[in-house]
Amino acid sequence: MDNFETTTESGIILDRRQILTGAAAVGLSSTFGAMPAMAQGAPKKGGTLRMGLEGGSASDNLDPLTYADSIPITISMMLFNGLVEIADNGDATGELLESWEAKPGAAEWIFNVRKGITFTSGKTLDADDIIYSLNLHRGETKSPAKALLADIKDIKKLSSHQIQVSMSKGNVDLPFNLADYHLMVLPNGFKDFSKPDGTGAFTLEEFQPGVRATFKRKPGNYWKPNRGNFDRVELIYIGDANQRTTALQTGTVDVINRVNPKTAALLAKNPALKVARTPGMGNRFCFVAMTDKEPFANRDVMMALKYGIDRQKIVDNVYSGFASIGNDNCVGPKMKFYNPNQTLNRFDLDKAKFHYKKSGHSGAIELQVSEGAFSGATDAGQIFQESLSKAGINMDLKRVSGDGYWDNVWLKQPFCAVYWGNRPTIDNQLTSIFYGGKSNPWNDSHFENAEFTKALEAARIEMDPKKRQDLYSRCQELVSQNAGMVNYAVQDYLDAHVTKLQGLTPSGRFDLGDGRLAEKGWFA
Repeated sequence: MDNFETTTESGIILDRRQILTGAAAVGLSSTFGAMPAMAQGAPKKGGTLRMGLEGGSASDNLDPLTYADSIPITISMMLFNGLVEIADNGDATGELLESWEAKPGAAEWIFNVRKGITFTSGKTLDADDIIYSLNLHRGETKSPAKALLADIKDIKKLSSHQIQVSMSKGNVDLPFNLADYHLMVLPNGFKDFSKPDGTGAFTLEEFQPGVRATFKRKPGNYWKPNRGNFDRVELIYIGDANQRTTALQTGTVDVINRVNPKTAALLAKNPALKVARTPGMGNRFCFVAMTDKEPFANRDVMMALKYGIDRQKIVDNVYSGFASIGNDNCVGPKMKFYNPNQTLNRFDLDKAKFHYKKSGHSGAIELQVSEGAFSGATDAGQIFQESLSKAGINMDLKRVSGDGYWDNVWLKQPFCAVYWGNRPTIDNQLTSIFYGGKSNPWNDSHFENAEFTKALEAARIEMDPKKRQDLYSRCQELVSQNAGMVNYAVQDYLDAHVTKLQGLTPSGRFDLGDGRLAEKGWFA
């Protein structure tokens, strides 16, 4: 039997009523005292964790407002702490915001700041640090988390370790939104990211963006029991999937992410290695067009593209079956409030031809792809190009450099490759990508739809599960049929590691244990 570890969909099905009744307000012992990874044995201190990862570039920096890929996220989880953590089962649990409660309507919230926590500089965490860190993502900012906090109208300090958050519109999922990986907590007024000052388990030794980063464990006991076990962590940028695999097989690194699906089964047969697979929870791979630019402002052009891509062929050939077909809204089938009855955009040459003819468009459509966006982007683009040609649609596939892709191509070119990570709730998923029009810095298709906005905002405060399902179902339909999103595949998360590495449990959100492997893991 292949040496795969898997998880199921249960980790993403959540009961939001816990939040309103205060049951989600957990303290240190209940949040961090019983990690699922403990079943692998008692954590041990010591050793150097060597990570070979894809998901970064030479333009990476340590400012949380800039995080766009796996490596900066992983680095941030070593140096800083967030406000709320997403547990392995998908629950929102307290991190530096220890507990919370909301008034009926979920527009008024009280959050308690954890006591006894210090930054690397020695400063003690207090409410002012939390307020400062939140305000970096509000108002005039380019933060990708801006849309998640857009309905917050006021943040008030009630005491040195308690804040009040008032919202213009209620949202029962606010704690989940506060778990966004951009919302790292910094000391009040902090700006010098060349010398990061965080409350995480490690301090920075060296950072060469696009090359490597090294870290050492802080002296003393980390505030989270059983975490922060490694003496050092070495992170190496390895963008090529085959090179990552070789590095793991030869013992150069202890863990890799984004295992090449074509070699995953073979890699899993090695008794010295394990492949951790999380089906249906992985990255949403997409080609995204700006629908306020021609020819993508023409809905029939977009529908021709949606019907003209052979999604199954990409899943089978590029991802070797370690993926499922996407439906152009980035909502995965394992997510609560997924709409199983939505219209499916599937490969249909007749429909592609019909919409393209109706559009009146002629000439080539340029799509920019790069392995710097994600592994397999180029191969998927080639299959897309080939399938469109069968419908008489000419696509110009332009391969561009991976260096600086997220700065120079994404959000700047009208049609390009992009991936989106899994989010813990459907509201977070839809808000991050499609809500707020151009005021949302990461609304990469420039999607704006009044009916969608109204339905999404209504769903946030609706307590009846059936009505909430109806509202979110409508949101999914509106996005898949109108946004410039071609989400052709939802990949399984595939990480691989040496057997002596413990603590890598499938997450309710991202790969590598929600980016926290360095914090949560240990060597047996």
